[in-house]
Order: sequence, then C-alpha cells, then structure tokens
Amino acid sequence: MAYDCYIAICKPLHYGSLLGSRACAQMAATAWGSGVLYALLHTASTFSLPLCGGNAVDQFFCEIPQILKLSCSHSYFRKVWVLLAGVCLAFGCFVFIILSYVQIFRAVLRMPSEHSRHKAFSMCLPHLFVVSLFLNTAMFAYLKPPSISSPSLNVLVAVLYSVIPPAVNPLIYSMRNQELKVAVRRAISQMFLKNDYFPFFLQK
Repeated sequence: MAYDCYIAICKPLHYGSLLGSRACAQMAATAWGSGVLYALLHTASTFSLPLCGGNAVDQFFCEIPQILKLSCSHSYFRKVWVLLAGVCLAFGCFVFIILSYVQIFRAVLRMPSEHSRHKAFSMCLPHLFVVSLFLNTAMFAYLKPPSISSPSLNVLVAVLYSVIPPAVNPLIYSMRNQELKVAVRRAISQMFLKNDYFPFFLQK
C-alpha cells in the first residue's frame, strides 16, 4: 500500500506501467512468501521446545511469548532468536514504508491546491494509521517488561495487533469507493425509513 500511494502521488503518469498485474503479483508473492517463511520459523521453534508447564496458553491463539512460558528449558536465547528474526523481517518493511512516506509527504506538501493535498492525505493516512497501530502494539506485546504483564492486558494488546488491523483494512480502503458509499447510505436510509425516521445527513 505504501508503494501504491507513492506511485499514485509521486509518479502518477507511470502508474499503469509501474503497477501492472505482473508487479502486483510479484509484491503479493513476496509478502506471502515472507509470511510463510516467518510462520515456518515460529512453527519449527515451537515444536522443538520441551513443554512441561501444561497445555493451556494464556491467550486466544498460540502466541510465541505465551508458548515460551510453558517451556521447561531456559528459553531466553530462543526468545531472542525468534525476536531477532521478527525484527529483521519487520525492519525491512518498516524502512521501505518510511522511505515511501517521506517521498509522499514531500510531494504532497509541494502541491499548490489545498483540495489536492486533502485528497492525497485522505488516501495515505488510513494506511499509515493501520500500520502504526499494528507495529506499535506488536512491539509492545513482544518487548514489554514482565512487570507490567497481565492476562487481560496481553489479550487486549494481541487483539489490537492481530485482529483490528486486518478487520479495519477492508473497511478503510472500501469507504473511498463512491459506489460503496452510495450503497451504505441507501441501506441505512431504508433501515431508518422503516422506523419513520430519516436523519438529515442522509437526505443528500
């Protein structure tokens, strides 16, 4: 998404050639491949652990820090290895996103029209918000000190980085679609008409 915004704003005349079906397929394959590789590293690390602390994790999915708590062995170095693998993978994505948005903001701030700047920011800021939410909560979940750890806090943070971003992404990007906005407005207005109530913001 960062690259898509970068091309759309900084190189709009080359959008079709730079982001054709082949380029999109390559980016999707890279994202899926890196995700599968990272999942395999976690899976191999998990199955190599000797577990003696029971079989119930204090989480709604098999999160790595919670699994390490069930391990009989001294898991400090294993945890560091898993974190380093995750940091290396995330750092590459993070640097790419930051460099893309630096170029995007430089191009947007040079736009003479306020309407154009508003349109560009409305296209890019939702993606930046979702990425920031994911990165900040994920780093907090994996790097927070044990002294502030609690079951409820762990579940809340895990929901914020594993459930909210994937759930919000389609909604954020779809709401820019004018046809979807019209369909949502029509569905809401029909619901209110059944109750003989029609709010003013739907009368447009």
